[in-house]
Amino acid sequence: MDLSVIIVNFNTKKLTEQAALAVLKTTKRSSLEVIIADNSTDKTQLLDKSKNKSVTVFITANKGFGNACNLAAERAEGDFLLFLNSDTVVYQNTIDDCLDFIKRHKGVGVVGARVLLKDGSLDHGCKRGFPTPISALFYFLKLHRLFPGNKYFGGYTKSYVNNNSVCEVDSVSGAFLIIRTELFRRLNGFDERFFMYGEDLDLCLRVKKSGEKVVYYGKAKLLHLKGQSGLHTKPESVIRHFYNSMLIFYNKHYKKKYGKITALIVTSAIKLKYLLTVLFHRIKPR
Repeated sequence: MDLSVIIVNFNTKKLTEQAALAVLKTTKRSSLEVIIADNSTDKTQLLDKSKNKSVTVFITANKGFGNACNLAAERAEGDFLLFLNSDTVVYQNTIDDCLDFIKRHKGVGVVGARVLLKDGSLDHGCKRGFPTPISALFYFLKLHRLFPGNKYFGGYTKSYVNNNSVCEVDSVSGAFLIIRTELFRRLNGFDERFFMYGEDLDLCLRVKKSGEKVVYYGKAKLLHLKGQSGLHTKPESVIRHFYNSMLIFYNKHYKKKYGKITALIVTSAIKLKYLLTVLFHRIKPR
């Protein structure tokens, strides 16, 4: 089998069904299976066992996005894995074209597509640099918006990279991420310390450290109805997971590299941003 498509359903039953149907309708040149890990906490949102032989649904406890993906990957039979958000809709040939690309290019371990939001704008997470202390600072200061063509200020968002291009990047989005199954298993899958957010950055960094490339394939696209079970709703638990992932990523990959003073500044800034976000959430009119 060419591909195992893995989708996590967390209280998004209709969207998950829509995402799976789009996969089956638009992928014609590749043999595939769809594996849905359902960790919904709202029992009315649990999916029924699919009657489609290409779709497998299993129920799991909610131990985070990475945990659900890892459990699904253990069941996968495809040579490649596609991690696909439940709130996405792939277009005709999106999966086929990305899969063809990674098959043809040895040394490419991960491929991501051009992810578009409902208004047609780019979801910048689909092509990113790693959030080093300096690139993260420029991002929070919004300098990438003032100087979108500047490689220095746009280091995190890769705003200077043409959206339709095909190029190597540091990371692509976990909303649509194709990886060689052998590589994913060799790297022991997603780091489950990231409950949600950041696990895609961490995986891509480990892929690059292993010597494989991460490629943004802007010729293929999909729609991302972003935030249907995530940050846009801003329950405080989600906000906490978001900023906690920042701390985990920094401590794991950068703490020793940049020293104690930088670590103190960065971790303090993340914690302050978290507190301000929670405060704003509480006083914001409903």
